[in-house]
Amino acid sequence: MTKPQPLQRLSVGVVVERRKLNNPWAEFSWRPVAVLPGAPDTAPWTMLDEQHEVRRFYAGASEVELFAGNGGYYRDNLTSGEPSLWVVLRPTGLEPAFQVLTVTADPNEGEAFTQAGNDLVEAVAMPEPIREAIAAFVAEHHIETGFVKRQRDTADPEALARRAPIAKRDQDGG
Repeated sequence: MTKPQPLQRLSVGVVVERRKLNNPWAEFSWRPVAVLPGAPDTAPWTMLDEQHEVRRFYAGASEVELFAGNGGYYRDNLTSGEPSLWVVLRPTGLEPAFQVLTVTADPNEGEAFTQAGNDLVEAVAMPEPIREAIAAFVAEHHIETGFVKRQRDTADPEALARRAPIAKRDQDGG
């Protein structure tokens, strides 16, 4: 089965924060902290800021893919009071430590990425230009469908009745 093609793609850039930890098992804590509207003309993993033991990096570009069938999820996200984008980073085992896997506006998809356990998934605030673009997408493509309860067929009381055994065929196939 093939995945449907998105009706719209929004280019974004991902900002990641690395904090020094005082922990015997991990040296640093990584987490996405922002999404930039549009992909800046900057090389991935460029350091943007350093304060004390916290560094911020431009981790790279991604695209928010918008599908007509997910319009209800986007709408719910926009009306939640804190519209978010879910950033998914995948560990590389090399330097840089993570790669940007995807950015999504669908809360269900964002939650689904947490199931594997290896990916770093974080909800970050949705920038206003992205919010406006998604709101326009929902207004144009989302069709509200109500819940339709399926009606059962009426039961046939004879369907469960005992039947006479089926006669065995003759040995000679007749």
